[in-house]
Amino acid sequence: MNGSTDRYLNAARRDSTRRRYLQALEHFEEQWGGVLPASSESVVRYLAAHAEQLSVATLRTHLAALAQWHQRQGFVDPTKAPQVRDVLRGIKAEHPQAVKRAEALQLQALEACIDVLQHQVESAQPAIRLRAGRDRALVLLGFWRAFRGDDLCRLRIEHIQVRSGEGMEIFLASGKTDRQHEGVTFAVPALKRMCPVQAYEDWLDISGLRHGPVFRSIDRWGHLGHESLNPNSVSRLLRHAFVRNGLDGDSYSGHSLRRGFATWASKNQWGTKALMDYVGWRDVQSAMRYIDATAPFGDWRRGESGE
Repeated sequence: MNGSTDRYLNAARRDSTRRRYLQALEHFEEQWGGVLPASSESVVRYLAAHAEQLSVATLRTHLAALAQWHQRQGFVDPTKAPQVRDVLRGIKAEHPQAVKRAEALQLQALEACIDVLQHQVESAQPAIRLRAGRDRALVLLGFWRAFRGDDLCRLRIEHIQVRSGEGMEIFLASGKTDRQHEGVTFAVPALKRMCPVQAYEDWLDISGLRHGPVFRSIDRWGHLGHESLNPNSVSRLLRHAFVRNGLDGDSYSGHSLRRGFATWASKNQWGTKALMDYVGWRDVQSAMRYIDATAPFGDWRRGESGE
């Protein structure tokens, strides 16, 4: 294949997916000692060897990586063999695991964090001011638009249109569920408080950015990076935004923003269809994984106050 062909083949999958697949192949070859091309028998042994260490979801990702490698190289895909499917089903039956969910970011915790960041935005120290402005915009956009960490890292200034005091439109070229790479436009409303639109405008003013990635790294001296943040850094950034300001943030991850919004919307009587349309979920099961199971009881629960 020539360079152009490789470029378009790589573009067919997101960077995060390519990284996971490369890690999976490395795990199969270097850590376990597998050989490519693989046989269905070796894949079965690989699954059995890691049945207790890796989750079924992780094993499925590794199988997808192996399948793609064999298909691209023109070999028979060993993961399609019936015994591979049966072993995976057996592992799921023998080692059931509860789905790990990120802790939902509750509105009170969000307000506490944003209040502190608001004060830091006015700091005379460039590094503190920049970091606070970036974190405030990232957290508010992530929460109110229910973005994934990967979505936040793919935001580009030239793809965002702002109508001050009204809202903004964000075009994302492709996403996790955008298999055809058609892109999706998201509307973000201007709010009376904790406004994501105002936070974004303030971030552009503070940073002086006019094009390129919206969210970037910032070093100790207050220098902005040129590339976008890595999606893996969003969870760490969120936790640091809380911990740095004396708040409890150890249990949060990038998905806490998305799940936090879903929980808030459910408490505020959003219907399932309205929530699915706003967030972009295609099936009810996806939505239910993000909504706090206690949310439907609202004010009837002991110790609950409406938000």
